[in-house]
Amino acid sequence: MKASQSFLATLKEAPSDAEVVSHKLMVRAGLIRKLNAGIYNYLPLGLKVIRKVESIIRDEMNRAGAIELLMPMIQPAELWQETGRWEKMGPELLRIKDRHDRDFLIQPTSEEVVTDLARNEIKSYKQLPVNFYQIQTKFRDERRPRFGIMRGREFSMKDAYSFDRDTEGLKKSYQIMFDAYTRIFTRMGLRFRAVTADNGAIGGSGSQEFHVIADIGEDAIVYCPNSDYAANLEAAESLSLLAVRAPATQDMTRIATPDQTHCADVAKFLGLPLEQTVKSLLFAAEQAQGEVALFMLLIRGDHELNEIKASKIPGMAQSRFATETEIKLACNSLAGYLGPVGVAPTVTIVADHTVANMADFVCGANEAGYHLTGVNWGRDLPEPMAMDLRNAVVGDPSPDGKGAVDICRGIEVGHVFQLGTRYSEAMGCTYLDQQGKAQPMVMGCYGIGVTRLLGAAIEQGNDERGIIWPISMAPFEVVICPMGYDKSEAVRSAVDQLHSELVAAGIDVVLDDRGERPGVMFADWELIGVPFRVVIGDRGLADSQAEFKGRTDAESQNIPLSEIKEKVIAAVQTAKQLIS
Repeated sequence: MKASQSFLATLKEAPSDAEVVSHKLMVRAGLIRKLNAGIYNYLPLGLKVIRKVESIIRDEMNRAGAIELLMPMIQPAELWQETGRWEKMGPELLRIKDRHDRDFLIQPTSEEVVTDLARNEIKSYKQLPVNFYQIQTKFRDERRPRFGIMRGREFSMKDAYSFDRDTEGLKKSYQIMFDAYTRIFTRMGLRFRAVTADNGAIGGSGSQEFHVIADIGEDAIVYCPNSDYAANLEAAESLSLLAVRAPATQDMTRIATPDQTHCADVAKFLGLPLEQTVKSLLFAAEQAQGEVALFMLLIRGDHELNEIKASKIPGMAQSRFATETEIKLACNSLAGYLGPVGVAPTVTIVADHTVANMADFVCGANEAGYHLTGVNWGRDLPEPMAMDLRNAVVGDPSPDGKGAVDICRGIEVGHVFQLGTRYSEAMGCTYLDQQGKAQPMVMGCYGIGVTRLLGAAIEQGNDERGIIWPISMAPFEVVICPMGYDKSEAVRSAVDQLHSELVAAGIDVVLDDRGERPGVMFADWELIGVPFRVVIGDRGLADSQAEFKGRTDAESQNIPLSEIKEKVIAAVQTAKQLIS
């Protein structure tokens, strides 16, 4: 391709609302243009990258035995009402009405639609397993779209859905998809981790996320450098930091702590380690009938509550912080002085594993201006229900016993779920087994954020000059920059010949025939992120030389003109082999 036949729209400056590197560079490189908050036009170069991403995804999905179809963007509300998600999804679900006042939505995902398709088309165990996938536009009405396409409202996603006879079949389908995802992100040349995750609103029994490692990532990944253990912070298991509980050595004592309402302040005031304090949090959980149920959650003073883990406590799926009135009735205290000693018997006390093994700890006295020291389980208050309630921190023991964990940031680009029968039972999606008995299909669901991958790749690969694409995602593999294309017949002839030879060899090459100055040409293509550059001019031709440079190379190389084609082909092939 020649640059004059493309549409280059590079900019010197990024828009003022661009917060992160990927957003700035995508706009400056002419990949996207904003239409509305969280909604973007994809210009030709941006679309070219998307098509390359889609090609890799399709190749690996087809290799894994998945079957491509296409489901509508507009979905009827009735299907979502069957599963209860019409009410549960909240304002992110963009609801619309047609001219007959019937309710529809713009799809954020397609579990309901594909389940409806399966229940109508699949009747027998002989038709299972099957895995359908699509690459389709989605819409989620984000409250605050930000970071360009990283958290936009409209985006492209590959979503796949497997249907099996039983749980064992689901596990096999899930592993096939997990392996396919690993190949997809490897072929894209991305540094990524697969991590254990929480299922969230989609539901199901187990899931894993794929994260591109990047400092701007919104998700914290807990991992062990010495093993394969990795989990999203929401799902990372936090072991007790105390193997056993030490015997009590202090009497429980009520001590005045005026105006000290935070654990760190209390520890400093008493001259004690923060690790000796316990933080008490009171929650109220709505019940189907009767009054709200109250739960007091206890974590060590230097730890943070993991609300996803807390929601797994029986009875706490729908909970909130207790009101001042509820706190007063249960504890006769202000929030800053809460503690588990002497609370109303209607309050369920749940302690994090570490707190459950603490001795001689400090907690609120349920009296304004006072705390208790020397508190011990069994003697001063009943043994608690013990659960994992906290966020992991750097240095925690790895759950697999292979060292200590570290934490990095990641951008979620893929997610695989074991849905089970969550949707098939709700929607009556059954098949007849070998005995002629109706059984619910067992489902899995697998998503990749297609457009989000562009932003993630740029966050991982960039420098002060622009984007550094992995070669499998770059809009072009090679750019030829002629010096005086519009003025020198010799230059034009040489570069046209090289361009034709590289195209014939299957190289994705662009020839910059715009007649721009060298500095402008070089700056544009470095901004766009083309992996390799060839420069040919009259001066080089006089010595039968061409200049060759990789995007991340410090210096260019002079290559004999007779060898430049082979040099380019070899460099492209080597770059592809390094990420295959």
